[in-house]
Amino acid sequence: MTTLLCSRNHKVNMQEITNADVKEGSHPTHVDITTNHRESKLELFGFDSLVNILGLKSMTGDGEQNQAPSSPRDGEDIAITIGQPKINEVKSGTLMGVFVPCLQNIMGIIYYIRFSWIVGMAGIGESLLVVFICGLCTFLTAISLSAIATNGAMKGGGPYYLIGRALGPEVGVSIGLCFFLGTAVAGALYVLGAVETFLGALPGAGIFRETVTQVNGTTIGPVSSPSLHDLQVYGIVVTIILCFIVFGGVKMINRVAPAFLIPVLFSLFCIFIGIFVAKTDRPAEGITGLSLKTFKDNWTPEYQNTNNAGVPDPKGDVSWNFHALVGLFFPAVTGIMAGSNRSASLKDTQRSIPVGTLAATLTTTGLYLISVLFFGALATRTKLLTDRYLTATIAWPSPAIIYIGIILSTLGAALQSLTGAPRLLAAIANDDILPVLNYFKVADGNEPHLATLFTAFICISCVVIGNLDLISPTITMFFLLCYAGVNLSCFLLDLLDAPSWRPRWKFHHWSLSLLGAFLCIMIMFLISWSFTIVSLALVSLIYYYVSLKGKAGDWGDGFKSAYFQLALRSLRSLGANQVHPKNWYPIPLIFCRPWGKLPENVPCHPKLADFANCMKKKGRGMSIFVSILDGDYHERAEDAKEATKQLGTYIEYKRCEGVAEIVVAPSMSAGFQGIIQTMGLGNLKPNIVVMRYPEIWRRENLTEIPATFVGIINDCIVANKAVVIVKGLDEWPNEYQRQYGTIDLYWIVRDGGLMLLLSQLLLTKESFESCKIQVFCIAEEEDDAEGLKADVKKFLYDLRMQAEVIVITMKSWDLQAEGGAPQDESVEAFTAAQERIAKYLIDMKESAKRNGNQLMADGKPVIVNEHQIEKFLYTTLKLNSTILRYSRMAAVVLVSLPPPPVNHPAYFYMEYMDLLVENVPRLLIVRGYRRDVVTLFT
Repeated sequence: MTTLLCSRNHKVNMQEITNADVKEGSHPTHVDITTNHRESKLELFGFDSLVNILGLKSMTGDGEQNQAPSSPRDGEDIAITIGQPKINEVKSGTLMGVFVPCLQNIMGIIYYIRFSWIVGMAGIGESLLVVFICGLCTFLTAISLSAIATNGAMKGGGPYYLIGRALGPEVGVSIGLCFFLGTAVAGALYVLGAVETFLGALPGAGIFRETVTQVNGTTIGPVSSPSLHDLQVYGIVVTIILCFIVFGGVKMINRVAPAFLIPVLFSLFCIFIGIFVAKTDRPAEGITGLSLKTFKDNWTPEYQNTNNAGVPDPKGDVSWNFHALVGLFFPAVTGIMAGSNRSASLKDTQRSIPVGTLAATLTTTGLYLISVLFFGALATRTKLLTDRYLTATIAWPSPAIIYIGIILSTLGAALQSLTGAPRLLAAIANDDILPVLNYFKVADGNEPHLATLFTAFICISCVVIGNLDLISPTITMFFLLCYAGVNLSCFLLDLLDAPSWRPRWKFHHWSLSLLGAFLCIMIMFLISWSFTIVSLALVSLIYYYVSLKGKAGDWGDGFKSAYFQLALRSLRSLGANQVHPKNWYPIPLIFCRPWGKLPENVPCHPKLADFANCMKKKGRGMSIFVSILDGDYHERAEDAKEATKQLGTYIEYKRCEGVAEIVVAPSMSAGFQGIIQTMGLGNLKPNIVVMRYPEIWRRENLTEIPATFVGIINDCIVANKAVVIVKGLDEWPNEYQRQYGTIDLYWIVRDGGLMLLLSQLLLTKESFESCKIQVFCIAEEEDDAEGLKADVKKFLYDLRMQAEVIVITMKSWDLQAEGGAPQDESVEAFTAAQERIAKYLIDMKESAKRNGNQLMADGKPVIVNEHQIEKFLYTTLKLNSTILRYSRMAAVVLVSLPPPPVNHPAYFYMEYMDLLVENVPRLLIVRGYRRDVVTLFT
């Protein structure tokens, strides 16, 4: 993450800030007061305005945007300012982007030419059970999908992207490749369904002819079914034609795809009209109309053997039971991933995917349940078993409507499969995990032609098999594996509940995801234990191959988060690399320096433990409480042990998860430098230093505090630790004191999102859960305040954070224009600070005369620029006045911590800070570090 930390004397453009390569932690350089350029309004902070630092304009499509990396590699970083992937095509809404594709993929060939047959074979009772089990499985999966999909921005790859980012690249690639195979094979299923329907409607079009006359051992007349060779020949031709259409581009397919759904909806309307107008033996023999007697006769199952075409035959080779029917019907409820596969082309993925997917799932499941009752009461069992096109037979006014609807719906679904599968394979290849897939890589915006050819080859190979009922269970296994992966991903993320887990879809629970995963595995074994073993073995082999040959990638997956919660067991797995923002946990180092007296036998300020608990989500995390004993280690080692025991007991009493450490050192500064360098192990080192603001230093004339306080802040900057300083610690609420009002953030500098994350963690506590968050952004007068507000709101929305955004415009620093000093209630503090600094300067100059005209403070040479000092004082005064104006009634205020200026006396910095916190009762002063702690992406 590159951040501009040096003072600027002129307004820089966004590109300069984005490309700035100045290391964070550097101090403000000397300011030339003779410059004619406009100076920054917040001079002390050493930053330009928020609108420039964040580069938020690039996040809403204005100007150039940074392309999000497909997967973070070692050494890469995802900044919180990174933009959404650049998309040129028109974005789709919930209806056309999710609901229609899902409905088109779910409603397919199984319903038209197999559903009535399933009712005849299983009876009404067990058919309802088949539909309920399959529908429940997809419904629970849709809930898990909704939770994961709303936990951040999604890229291409659909379920593969979600599973991979949640369970890691090995599991993601393994299940993703199986889902690719399932999608490609599903294309063959749809092609065969279209061809079979066409040949059933026009028997004369068949090149070969097959006639079956034996049904249940009796001759009831010829029952024709398409020849296997006809299915193969026509299926290959249709697949090749569809591939040519796919090569025409996805835009053309998306443009005509909704048209395929209209015949489906119209055909459903005709079917139900036909059901209600049907009478005995009309429109065909075996049709009874809606009859209670027929309903009772068809309630129980009647499983039989059939030939390969599905026609009942006592000598048939295919034996059917409840398990086999579940496998045959399950493809009729698949297709719920169609919306997530289009995530890159949706206007609002976090709203469209849950609403559209669940609406399509509930709609189709309800339709299936109603259809079971109607079909079971409409025709005799013999008719249900022998008339494969019962839906066409009963359709009003003509069977041709159903044939046309079936053909168009299946061809549309086949197009979706032949379009989605290559893009899924290309997404896996582009992540550069498996080298063998490098041939299928495509550049952004290009069509995956090679992946399309490979998909067509798989589809044609399955078409050659020619048997719809043999292909269907194979697809079922691959889809169930994918659904199980989605459920397990949500289960893991929900169970770990890391700070980055904030899905907008709230109606989920880890138990539902676990039930969904269990149901997927159960259905797999119900269908065929042998197919299940083969499928799991295939996934295991791919997983093993990826582990051996694949390239490492840190996607912030759930397993890494689990390692943090099982730190002692998984420390070696975490390694020493930087933590991904999704796995970032606050590990506060609580500096127990009281800056004053504490009651006897109280080793730490009581409210520090309360505040430490507020930095954890549901108690997860570890705090390290440290204190320093002055003296020689050999002499005070036993005192340190006793003090550690006492502090540990106190932490347990305060019910704060953490450890106690006491360090013996010659001085406070030396002790803290040792702590900051050595405390922790691996990635379990503390990343935030928390301490109390020394409010008493002037009141009790503790002249050693400024140097110690400033030294600690500088040590944290050098050690790359975040800093949180609590002002008003005595007033900090405990867990029983409910707060109301707002949590106000004065977001002045880019801090990796730490201030935003702290505010979200505060809301998870009972004492602050009734509060609302307000984010105050500082802008120049000529800046586009409304544009900045919209950008920040969009940014917070993508981070799944609820907050009100308020933009405050400030004038640049111009003391002369203000008539010498601002006129507000803090003017007395401003004037007093000026007088104290002036007196301190006089004392320094008198001392310098005695020491060779070298200005010294805190034992170090310093450089004094009186004009710059006045600007720093004015900066803090302006910010303090703004806080008092807008946040006087806030429950807590968070503001950025300015770095101590180089070569300034520590006394001056304490004056700046005192002026900043003046009259603010409860304040958190926050400084981030070089890593981001929040991310836009799931």
